[in-house]
Amino acid sequence: MSVHLNMIAGLGNPEERYSRTLHNSGFWFVDKLASRFSGRFKYEKRFDADVCKIDIAGSDVWLAKPKSYMNQSGGPIRAMLDYYRLTPRNLLIAHDEIDLSPGTVRLKLGGGHGGHNGLRDVIKHCDRNFMRLRLGVGHPGDKDKVTSYVLNKASSVAAAAISRNIDDAADILPLLVEHGLEAAMKRLHTQD
Repeated sequence: MSVHLNMIAGLGNPEERYSRTLHNSGFWFVDKLASRFSGRFKYEKRFDADVCKIDIAGSDVWLAKPKSYMNQSGGPIRAMLDYYRLTPRNLLIAHDEIDLSPGTVRLKLGGGHGGHNGLRDVIKHCDRNFMRLRLGVGHPGDKDKVTSYVLNKASSVAAAAISRNIDDAADILPLLVEHGLEAAMKRLHTQD
């Protein structure tokens, strides 16, 4: 399936008290991109999202941070796709992934939600044929502790590992834009 990157949405929760939690690693990623590629986020009421446009390898790419909370991320993302006449195949969702350890990052196309409520809502509104950047945050070891685990502040060790993942993923975005998903996946997945 052919993809072309035009939009990157980070998943997270908008309040300051969530800003350094593991669940907000998707926001960390788009914040890094805005900083690296000279973008400035601005709130757009029509999408209920903070939005900015950056240039990656000569292509315009929209960045989004929905303000509607993790479990309702799909509506703002769908609104942006519709407004800019994009399809889910133009979209990369960056999110926390408990099934990967901190220090592991994976890129993929399509798939299910794996119990991630933010992904569940994006799939509900946009279908499942979007690219995903899975930022490993680790698992607490007990499924009943997952919610409190991802809503807690990242330890300094986990935050440093996730930050390295974010840098590695940001580094391959020009390759993704210029040479496609397979080339970007190969480079990213052999860096670990």
